[in-house]
Amino acid sequence: MNTNTDNTMNTESKMVPFTPGQPADETWRKSIPAQVFLNHFFAIDFHIQRLDDLFDMARFPLFQEFAPAVTDEQRKALEKLLLNSWSAEYALRITPVVNDNQYLQSSLHWTFPQAYYSVLFGVRAFLHTMGEPVSNEEIIRRRIGNMVVRGYYPASIGFYASGPLNNYRTMRLPLAKFDIAKPDLMLPSRESAAQIEIAQFLKTSRDRHIKALRQAIQNNPKTALRSPKTGKILQKFGADQYKQLGKQIGYTTYFDALSRLRISSTNREIERFVESEIDVRLFHECLVNIVSHINAVHEAYIAKALGIQGYRQLIAKLPSYLQEGFLRERLQNVIEPMLESGDQTLRMAA
Repeated sequence: MNTNTDNTMNTESKMVPFTPGQPADETWRKSIPAQVFLNHFFAIDFHIQRLDDLFDMARFPLFQEFAPAVTDEQRKALEKLLLNSWSAEYALRITPVVNDNQYLQSSLHWTFPQAYYSVLFGVRAFLHTMGEPVSNEEIIRRRIGNMVVRGYYPASIGFYASGPLNNYRTMRLPLAKFDIAKPDLMLPSRESAAQIEIAQFLKTSRDRHIKALRQAIQNNPKTALRSPKTGKILQKFGADQYKQLGKQIGYTTYFDALSRLRISSTNREIERFVESEIDVRLFHECLVNIVSHINAVHEAYIAKALGIQGYRQLIAKLPSYLQEGFLRERLQNVIEPMLESGDQTLRMAA
């Protein structure tokens, strides 16, 4: 469970410095895209902190019944994957300690991918536990989407979007209403505003994915969709074509949101974050909280599969800087209590 709640929930002191009617100078205009991106991740963190539902997993039938057989070969692979995940999380965590805003702003070049790859390696370890040694990120994305829908995740990260372009359905965000409210440049200070922000993030992430898929398909004469009348490659898509693409990409989830960090760090888009006047320290805090929460979910399943003793033995092999830090805290405050709670629930049911 996160211990940084006070830092992210105190929205009154961390409002966006831009207000309606403020002169739209050049710095303000350049900072808007970065501020919107920060708002999205702040909203996810806000939603996680408000629900505080990590321990709900102990009551999930999927969690209670999670007992895959883990071979020695799988265990060795797990150790490597988790070491990569935890090393990236460690690097992410120590970056905001530096009390230099200019350094923090420049660090976004490596902070963004650290957050994404920490979760990616944790996801891969989780899937490996289930006998699925998957490394292709698109396959992982689709697999995680199915698991989100099936209920492997707590409500705090169990939201998702589906459907074709311009006709999306956003699920498990009951307070998000696209037709009556839109996100603005203010950090969300209420749960409803956070859910609206998350829903918008899912929508824009799905937009990008569908449009990229359309371009990839249509640029290849062998895969391009064609007019049934003329046989020529379609230049415009209608509802039927977008419905087909929507089915092909599956569900849009937290994993797609985090994938935006990787995309942003690998092209010129990152420069607008480095040159903006957003609250970079707050951005770092949100990423640390989100990554910690998601990794804790996957690690709980892995510990359930290995047994608490097997999981402790895995951690005991790590370098001391990992053993003694956030992992010990997560083991003692999250993993061990969750497994004990799950065992008690099973005994009561019996």
